[in-house]
Amino acid sequence: MQKIKKHWLGILVCLIIAVISFYLGGKMPLVGGPVFALFLGMIVTLFVKQNTRWEPGIDFTSKRLLKLAIILLGFSLSIGQIVEVGKISLVVMVFTLAAAFGFGYLFGKLFNMDWKLSSLISAGTGICGGSAVAAISPVIDAKHSDVAYAISATFIFDILMVILFPIMGHKMGLSDLAYGLWTGTAVNDTSSVVAAGYAYSDAAGSFATIVKLTRTLSIIPTVVAFSFISHRVKAKELGGQGNVTAKKQIPFKDIFPYFIIFFIVAAIINSIGMIPLQLGTRLTQISKFLMVMALGAIGLKTDLRDIKNSGPAPMLHGFIISAIVVIVSIVVQMALGQV
Repeated sequence: MQKIKKHWLGILVCLIIAVISFYLGGKMPLVGGPVFALFLGMIVTLFVKQNTRWEPGIDFTSKRLLKLAIILLGFSLSIGQIVEVGKISLVVMVFTLAAAFGFGYLFGKLFNMDWKLSSLISAGTGICGGSAVAAISPVIDAKHSDVAYAISATFIFDILMVILFPIMGHKMGLSDLAYGLWTGTAVNDTSSVVAAGYAYSDAAGSFATIVKLTRTLSIIPTVVAFSFISHRVKAKELGGQGNVTAKKQIPFKDIFPYFIIFFIVAAIINSIGMIPLQLGTRLTQISKFLMVMALGAIGLKTDLRDIKNSGPAPMLHGFIISAIVVIVSIVVQMALGQV
């Protein structure tokens, strides 16, 4: 009862933001509820002085409910989708992910950016926009302003891609299969992939969606890798210098966060058909709503002045990495004879 009293006000504020954002996202799917929630939260923080009574509930929503949303997201995925989309899409995804994180690291160093922010932008670009940013941020202890900036960078590029991809696809004479593969591996957020895919054709939209969901599975190894990297960095900061002792002191549960284990279990359960279609759809909707609530909470904890102080480098970083992923995706398809 004491915990409920402590958290209810902050959760209620996030719930109100989520309801408004979910409605707006339904009316304008190109933008989507998560982006609306993030910006509404930041706007509220600009004009309304936060009450200390909000903070426990906002913290609970931005961390605990966020992890629950990611677990429930697993029920929308199937391990078998990897086989379904075929070897070609997996090859393209390997190259686009390598490009996102490889060039993301290089340009992050070049622009003298914090590794956490550059990693979040690379993850959002290489995997699945806001979902990947949200999944990785808790394991590397990213600042809320970094989360907001990373989502903003990928969102702005997605807006351009939804408009330009169908035009470029027709200019290049891409087949539905080639265009779906290109869109599914190069556009960031799922809603943007769906919008860009079906703007080309129904067949291209269906294939792009399957590719995108398979690409989302790369969240699992990516989160594990960044959890390990984060602990190595912390060990060095504490004077461990990455020695054997420091390595042994890293708890397995921290390297492999529990919510990702449950995420995998959810995907396996869905893969073997234990979840009825109607229940799976409902769980996916709940996941999306909780994700919107969590991003609203992150917005409430984000000061726009912190983003402004980051300067233009992170936004430029996001645009460059996104453009590289777009080019790599189509070039690999050409090399494989798909275009």
